[in-house]
Amino acid sequence: MNMPTLRKIISSISLLIIGVILGVLSKVLDETASNSLPFYLEMLDLRNFFSRMGIWIFISVLISLYSKSPMRSAINVFLFFVGMVGSYYLYTIEIAGFFPKSYMMIWIAMTSISPFLAFVCWYAKGKGTIAVLLSSIILMITSRQTFAFGFWYFDIPYILEFLLFLFTIFILYQSPKQLVQVVTIGMLLFFLTAQINLFWGML
Repeated sequence: MNMPTLRKIISSISLLIIGVILGVLSKVLDETASNSLPFYLEMLDLRNFFSRMGIWIFISVLISLYSKSPMRSAINVFLFFVGMVGSYYLYTIEIAGFFPKSYMMIWIAMTSISPFLAFVCWYAKGKGTIAVLLSSIILMITSRQTFAFGFWYFDIPYILEFLLFLFTIFILYQSPKQLVQVVTIGMLLFFLTAQINLFWGML
């Protein structure tokens, strides 16, 4: 679908700005003691929520699937991550006063590969076997953030990430048959990979 160039620029810059805002918000919450937050924010445990990968995976999938083309998907997700990661670590270094080099390099690496992942992810909203497989992989990755699974246990540590899991199913939905296939394959992949570290142990 064609879009005017100005609208493309405004859309991408908006995502960059949203990334900057969320990056700063995440760091501010990270620097704030839980008991200093309003009660409802303390109960939601937003500090841990924004410090984990689930919310960033969900937002990047959302941006990717609702972009107008795979190239737009790559550009939009990359700019979002540039804004989010850049503002987070700029705040960390300039205001919080420390330099977490190892974690920063991991996030920079993830930002660097984000456009390639977004480009591929865009095709999950298509039809056929490839689209189902891509949607299943997205659901598997989301499941790894949602559920804790071991030989004797299966748990949901964070209710907000379970809600993201449900929202992910919603945005991936195309038909009842497709949904059954995606959930079945996605959860099977989750159980098969639950004990394997992915992306430097961050997934």
